[in-house]
Amino acid sequence: MRRERSPVSGAPVEAAEAVWSCPFDFAEALEFDPLLRKLLEEHPVARITMPYGEGEAWLVTRYDDVRTVTTDRRFSRKAVTGRDFPRMTPEPIVQSEAINLMDPPAVTRLRGLVAKGFTAGQVERMRGRTERVVDELLTAMAAHDAPDLFAHLASPLPMHTICEVLDIPEPDRKRLRHNALTMMNIGAAGKEAAVRAKAELRAYFTELTAERRRAPGQDLISSLATARVGDDLLDDRELAVMAMVLLITGQDTTTYEIANLAYLLLTRDDLLSALRDRPELLPRALDEMLRHIPFRKGVGIPRIATEDVELGGVTIRAGDVVHVSYLTANRDAEKFPNPHDIDLTRPAVPHMTFGWGSHHCLGAPLAEMEMRVALQALLTRFPGLRLAVPPEDIRWNTTSIWRHPLALPVTW
Repeated sequence: MRRERSPVSGAPVEAAEAVWSCPFDFAEALEFDPLLRKLLEEHPVARITMPYGEGEAWLVTRYDDVRTVTTDRRFSRKAVTGRDFPRMTPEPIVQSEAINLMDPPAVTRLRGLVAKGFTAGQVERMRGRTERVVDELLTAMAAHDAPDLFAHLASPLPMHTICEVLDIPEPDRKRLRHNALTMMNIGAAGKEAAVRAKAELRAYFTELTAERRRAPGQDLISSLATARVGDDLLDDRELAVMAMVLLITGQDTTTYEIANLAYLLLTRDDLLSALRDRPELLPRALDEMLRHIPFRKGVGIPRIATEDVELGGVTIRAGDVVHVSYLTANRDAEKFPNPHDIDLTRPAVPHMTFGWGSHHCLGAPLAEMEMRVALQALLTRFPGLRLAVPPEDIRWNTTSIWRHPLALPVTW
């Protein structure tokens, strides 16, 4: 086929049926990726190539179509196992035993076990401890001139919280976070390090979960080791991988979202003033800002079509790889009028920042609680909080799948 150049990315595309090159490397503050926006508006079910993995994939971008792919059993996560699927990272982040690669009813069983650790009551009991940790972190931050809010609050809070939930010993936490970050890097040169980091995390949690199985405590790993749904109990491999997934997902996204939320507020006087004048707006504002923020650069784990499916006027064939974009679903004008605006009075429509369907993030209630506590404390304790440098001087992450500022110098 004849190839042309994409008007947005400059990447080659096919004239007859365009195949879009999607590096998913756009990282200009919190601006929306123009390639994703073009695909959403003009090519909502598109063929794409990605930096790693074999062959092409479909990218589904509209809200209703994303909801279909994430809930219709004709699209299988389990079928991804063993495939060198198109992806953003040189080494696949997910592991074959992980809940992320399961379909119903297997995923339903595991979610039932894990959900016991994230009930509303459990999260509410953690709120007091989270508030005390935030207070301690902000006290330490206040002792510095132009401190880095990322380093003093956004980075340590989620890691501390999930490690408390899992009862990870303090001396182990720094190494575990380093390995988790290494797995998220998108550079081809980091493949060997990513493979090593994944193996080290797997070995660590295999040993730790075995200890909790022998001598359970009050932590979530111990609860998972002994929890039953009917006659079901997690086996040793499932338990080790589940603990590993909980550590990774329980700290990285929350860290970056706290930093992104703070940046957004500190660069939007209208939002900051609204929340200072009316603190009761915070829950609604948080929901709307989470919808708006492009917190990752692209897509996550795909699905495989198990039979031919018609979607958005396109026939997806059995065996095709299908990625969905939660970022674009959150900007679909059919669901969110004026989707690129932040509207604190917007009628409530569930956003997809934490995923959808059987793979919606189980830890979302804990993450939202941490974000709300962190923002409320910042607004209350530092009423004059502002960036200590011009917004254009903030540097943004360019080396991993996440979109976030590398540092947020602030003053008040």
